[in-house]
Amino acid sequence: MADGPASRPAALITGAAGGIGQALCEEFADAGYQVIASDLAAQPSSPYTDLPLDLAALPGDDALQQDVLRRLDAALDGAPLKVCVNNAAVQILGQLPEVRDQDFQRTVAVNVFAPLVLARLLLPRLEAARGSIVNIGSIHARATKPGFVSYATSKAALRGLTQALAVDLGARVRVNVIEPAAVATDMLKAGFADDPDGYQELAAYHPVGRIAEPAEIARMALYLASDDAAFISGAAIDMHGGIGVRLHDPA
Repeated sequence: MADGPASRPAALITGAAGGIGQALCEEFADAGYQVIASDLAAQPSSPYTDLPLDLAALPGDDALQQDVLRRLDAALDGAPLKVCVNNAAVQILGQLPEVRDQDFQRTVAVNVFAPLVLARLLLPRLEAARGSIVNIGSIHARATKPGFVSYATSKAALRGLTQALAVDLGARVRVNVIEPAAVATDMLKAGFADDPDGYQELAAYHPVGRIAEPAEIARMALYLASDDAAFISGAAIDMHGGIGVRLHDPA
């Protein structure tokens, strides 16, 4: 049998241009998936099938939703859609007096509402492939810090959505969420470019003594999408290097 697109399972990965997104695309491609990489803008140098998508505009726009399905089906070209990885996220920082309505709405639209819409749109295709949904959440779903009001709220809602969909869909489509702590993306490293000591301090806060690599998150997503994880649904997978269970008392 020819190794064409229709002979391989497909993975739709949102936020594909980011650090974790790139690692997800590489991991799934190396595992033999046809990768459909989605981001806000087209990626001219991407080796994957490109599906530009404005997730903030997706909720409430029926015409856009149908257009997404048409473009996705063209990209699939008969391949089974085995997994949708909702990795795209908006992180707009600010404590309560600084939280603007439009920023909060955009955060929720991209981080929570869009995964809900995609789950509904893709349900027939995922169910036909006995597939699953993997959401990329955050430790902020259950442990946060000042300035993360919008982001932490959205990630807590994403965990709730994961659990509710897992129960609602039952054996039709499995749904899980990965909740990492700090991940060594280019964006994170750039934020510490002038503060290498701060970066090392952040790493040391994690009991394992380091920050996660994007490929580690990607490998967990690949496992959750595999048949080896067929009994895992509704799970929130902690990938926090121990920081989520560590006390930071002054003594």
